[in-house]
Amino acid sequence: MPFLGQDWRSPGWSWIKTEDGWKRCDSCSQELQSENGQYTINHSIILNNGEEEIFNNECEYAAKKRKKEHFGTDTAAHSFYREKWIYVHKESTKERHGYCTLGEAFNRLDFSSAIQDIRRFTYVVKLLQLIAKSQLTSLSGVAQKNYFNILDKIVQKVLDDHQNPRLIKDLLQDLSSTLCILVRGVGKSVLVGNINIWICRLETVLSWQQQLQNLQMTKQVNSGLTLSDLPLHMLNNILYRFSDGWDIVTLGQVTPTLYMLSEDRRLWKKLCQYHFAEKQFCRHLILSEKGHIEWKLMYFTLQKYYPTKEQYGDTLHFCRHCSILFWKDSGHPCTAADPDSCFTPVSPQHFIDLFKF
Repeated sequence: MPFLGQDWRSPGWSWIKTEDGWKRCDSCSQELQSENGQYTINHSIILNNGEEEIFNNECEYAAKKRKKEHFGTDTAAHSFYREKWIYVHKESTKERHGYCTLGEAFNRLDFSSAIQDIRRFTYVVKLLQLIAKSQLTSLSGVAQKNYFNILDKIVQKVLDDHQNPRLIKDLLQDLSSTLCILVRGVGKSVLVGNINIWICRLETVLSWQQQLQNLQMTKQVNSGLTLSDLPLHMLNNILYRFSDGWDIVTLGQVTPTLYMLSEDRRLWKKLCQYHFAEKQFCRHLILSEKGHIEWKLMYFTLQKYYPTKEQYGDTLHFCRHCSILFWKDSGHPCTAADPDSCFTPVSPQHFIDLFKF
C-alpha cells in the first residue's frame, strides 16, 4: 500500500512497503535499475491488481498536487482557509500556544475578495496604506507576497473601471517612499527576503504609478438622464453627503453649475464642523479680506495637522467575548448569549494596534 503525505520523512513522496521495509518509489526504482539496467520496475510484481490501481491513482494525485503547488505560488495564502475569521491572542495560555501576528491575520481574513466589494474597498486600501507606512517589514514572507498580490489586483481593478484612482495613488506614493528608504538603508533594518526582491517590488510600484499617471478617463456617451439634468436642490444634497473635501473639489470640476455649488461656504463649514473640533478652529483661523472665515482653506489646512473622521461602508468587527476578528456578514462561532452586544467595529488603525506587542 503506497504511503502519501507531508510528514517528517519527506513532503509529498510516494512510499512502498517491501520485504526490507518501507522504500520510496524513486529510490526503489533507481536501485532496481542500477542492478539491472535492462529492466524497469513493474509494480504488478509487488502489488496485486487492486492495489496497483490505487497506487497509480494516488501517484497521479500526488503529481498533480505538487504541480499545482509549484505553479500556484502566486495565489493568496488565505485561499487555503475556509474560515474568514481569526482568533486574536497575544500570549500563550493552557488552551492555546503562541500568538497571532499581523501577517497571519492578513492572510486569513480574505482581503482579496473584499476589494471586489464596493463597501469594503476603501477600508482595505486604507489598511494597506497603514501597513505600507509602518508595518511592512513586520510581515512574514508569505504575508508580503499576499500583500503585493492584493495590491496588484487593486491596481488592475482601478485601471479597468477608473474608480478611486486618487486613493490608490496616495497608497502607492506612501509605499514607494517606504521601499526607497528600505532599499537605500539596506543593513539598517531586518528585511525578510533577498534585497533583489525588494528592488523588484520597488520597480513594480513605480510602474504602477506610471500607469495610473497615464490613465485617461474616457467620456461616457449616455443618451439618458445625466447628473447635470438634476435640479439644483438635488445636486446640492449630493454634495452635502460627501465627507471628503477632495471629492467635492473633483465633482465641482464637472460642470460650471457644480463648481458654483461646490464653492458654497456653508458646505465647507459643515464639513469642517464634522471633522474637527472648535478648539482646532481657533488655532488655525483663516479670514478673508472682508473678515469672513475661509472655510474651504481652513478644511485643507486643518487636514494637515489633525486626522479626519473615517467613513466606511463595511469594516472588520471584533468580538470582545471570543477575541475573534471577522467580517460581519461572514460571522464567527460566537458563544455569547447576546452576540451583537459584543461586536465592535474595527478601524484600520485599530486593526494595526491589535497586533502590536
